[in-house]
Amino acid sequence: MSNTNTPSTNSVRYVSTKVLPELPAPINTSGPIAWIRANLFATWRDTILTLLFGYFVIYALMALIPWAFLNSVWTADSLRGCRETIVGHSGACFSVVVSRFNQLNFGFYPSTLYWRPILAFVLMFVAFAPLLHENLPRKLLWFSAGYPLLAFWLLWGGSIAGPLMIIAMVVAAFLVGRAVSAAISPTIGLLAAFASMVIWLLFLQSPLTELFAGIIPIGLESVETSKFGGFLLTFIIGVTGIVVSLPIGIVLALGRKSDMPIVKMLCVGFIEFIRGVPLITLLFVASTLLNYFLPPGTNFDLVLRVVIMVTLFAAAYMAEVIRGGLAALPQGQYEAANALGLNYWQGTRLIILPQALKISIPGIVNTFIGLFKDTTLVSIVGLLDPIGIMNPIRSTPEWNGIVWELPIYIGLVFFIFCFTMSRYSMYFERKLDTGHRS
Repeated sequence: MSNTNTPSTNSVRYVSTKVLPELPAPINTSGPIAWIRANLFATWRDTILTLLFGYFVIYALMALIPWAFLNSVWTADSLRGCRETIVGHSGACFSVVVSRFNQLNFGFYPSTLYWRPILAFVLMFVAFAPLLHENLPRKLLWFSAGYPLLAFWLLWGGSIAGPLMIIAMVVAAFLVGRAVSAAISPTIGLLAAFASMVIWLLFLQSPLTELFAGIIPIGLESVETSKFGGFLLTFIIGVTGIVVSLPIGIVLALGRKSDMPIVKMLCVGFIEFIRGVPLITLLFVASTLLNYFLPPGTNFDLVLRVVIMVTLFAAAYMAEVIRGGLAALPQGQYEAANALGLNYWQGTRLIILPQALKISIPGIVNTFIGLFKDTTLVSIVGLLDPIGIMNPIRSTPEWNGIVWELPIYIGLVFFIFCFTMSRYSMYFERKLDTGHRS
């Protein structure tokens, strides 16, 4: 038996006769240096573009930093005072933002009641927390469900009986819907619940609220809608539209894919009509034309009309986004739901809709961001959002001539919230990603 450790006579061996030169260190494939090399200086074209872009960025920063930070004025009481402070230099007059800060954020809301919108804003994050983070106690969802009524009461004030009667309406509608669903069908039960809510709002809400307001004398000072403005109005319209348009869009998307001809026809007609009309046209309808169709003496709040139109507009686009997610699901998912013995509502709730919503996350967030920015259009119908307040401020004697400072502040606030929504959606996509990558 041959020894396998003994080299054969035909093997070739290499023996160095001199010291080999040192080799360069291996290139890092991770870390900031590796990222810069791979993304900014990978080729000579990338290097040229990076240097050109860097030159323009440095040039812009050299002009922007002195204007916005080094030579800016924050304490003057007028534009003339800013110009006297920065004689011989070019600087921003951010004093206008400091001077009109409360007006830009709260509109004409009474200054002694600022704590109410601030508290509503803080509680909004508490209400959203259990919806955005799964590690929080599920019992907080009860607070999330009741937050809209609490926020309405904090902002508008009045008797506590109003929100309590709304809660009673929801409970009554739930009981009616459950009873009819058990007796006839879930679809008829849903229609019965909706009809009971309409009847309650039209005939029972006002007398019951007046009755219980005398029994429960608890309330806050009322604030008229005309006092609302600034970013307070933007958040009321934007957040309400975002929260309400999602469930309405889901219902419309399911209705458009329904096998029932009447339901499908109504959903398709609504979606195509709303998507075919500009939002500004709907806002004009809400502010002007709608009054002609209401009984004489009817007081339909303008902010409420605008919120309804903005919500319906966003819901139509949301329906198409979710319909795309439904269409992207393989037919096997629907067949799997049927094979498990689930009915339509169970299969939709447990199997179809969660997957469709996960697919639709980028489009849903894109619709949210567009809706939040479109709230600036309400200034055209007389509501004083930040854009609507900016023009009167610039026309006052103290600040006549201000050009960039107010738009920069308003744009920065919008950017912060829109960027936050965008980054959270990316985090949520990564968290829900179940794909396998090699």
